[in-house]
Amino acid sequence: MLSKSQISLLSSLQHKKFRREHGFFLVEGYKSVIEFTSSGYQVDTIYHTPAIAPKLLNLSRKINFQEISLNELEKISTLKTPQEVIGLIKIPIWPVLNYESLKQKFSLVLDGVQDPGNMGTIIRTADWFGIHDIICSEDTVEVYNPKVVQATMGSLARVNVHYGNLEAVLPQINLPMFGAMLNGDNVYKTNFGTEGLLVMGNEGNGISPAIEPLIGKAVTIPRVGQAESLNVAIATAILVSEIKRNSIK
Repeated sequence: MLSKSQISLLSSLQHKKFRREHGFFLVEGYKSVIEFTSSGYQVDTIYHTPAIAPKLLNLSRKINFQEISLNELEKISTLKTPQEVIGLIKIPIWPVLNYESLKQKFSLVLDGVQDPGNMGTIIRTADWFGIHDIICSEDTVEVYNPKVVQATMGSLARVNVHYGNLEAVLPQINLPMFGAMLNGDNVYKTNFGTEGLLVMGNEGNGISPAIEPLIGKAVTIPRVGQAESLNVAIATAILVSEIKRNSIK
């Protein structure tokens, strides 16, 4: 049984302020929680219903396990239909980003992406295409936001997400820099090479004026139909797919 203080703590983690204060975030769903148990993240506690207990027997005994009722699950879950497993995960202290580690591969840069669903989908897309690092502006949505975590479907366990002042960080990374912009060159006729950064901008405003001068080559997805714009997560998937097209043998 969960105590009132436990319920209060776990419920508070829906808010960024308390995630920062306590140093934890929540992951919901069996498959997603399992992804974190085999990652570099520290899983503190797994809260679960009696029905799911047999599936957890092979997990590390270093993890705390607490059986709870469906009623208790509903009190701490962020979902309308709670799943039967919730993991309490320690927020890691990431080392300073090593710019040399970004060479000979592609990484993503997110400039002011605000929607949690978009952020989570971009992380999942990065995982699919083998992109291990995402560099975010300080105003990009927080990666441990419950909606972001849920949308990653466990991929957050395998993708490193860094935050910083892009104006200061990007000039220090000596790599080709491609930016998704409406006036860019046709992505299907672009030679991306084998390393670089792909910069994706804010859902409504695109790449910020301060970052635009840092872009070495602007690229765009040619519009054939009448849609006004593409969702940033979908656009990221299309661009990354094209970047990887010639590099995957």
